[in-house]
Amino acid sequence: MEFRYEVEGGNFSRAGHASSAVKKILKQLNVDNRIIKRIVVALYEGEVNVVAHAHKGSILVDIDEQRIEIKIEDEGPGIPDIDLAMQAGYSTASAAVREMGFGAGMGLPNIKKNTDELKIASEVGKGTTLEMITYLQ
Repeated sequence: MEFRYEVEGGNFSRAGHASSAVKKILKQLNVDNRIIKRIVVALYEGEVNVVAHAHKGSILVDIDEQRIEIKIEDEGPGIPDIDLAMQAGYSTASAAVREMGFGAGMGLPNIKKNTDELKIASEVGKGTTLEMITYLQ
């Protein structure tokens, strides 16, 4: 089962749309609530990163009986130092984004904490791709 969502950079009023939709789907599939929570936290953090940092992005969600795989691709500034970006509290969010309550530097660490597998690829000036896998059993 595959689902695709488009994310508009800077549109904070729509941030969380994909994660809410996926949460509903997983509930209908009777996925364990603890697993749903992990998936939704990771997806929400990724979605907000696209909104806060990129021009636009897409989310592809692939669900089967054993796992949920989420791929988030954005067109944005990219991440120059992924190891640094993975440190809790490190953020490149603008002052305006921080004033809205986002950009605390916990997005990528929270994604890693709430997924079983995480791959990050990024090219400065082009964009970033996150691939997350969470096992359902």
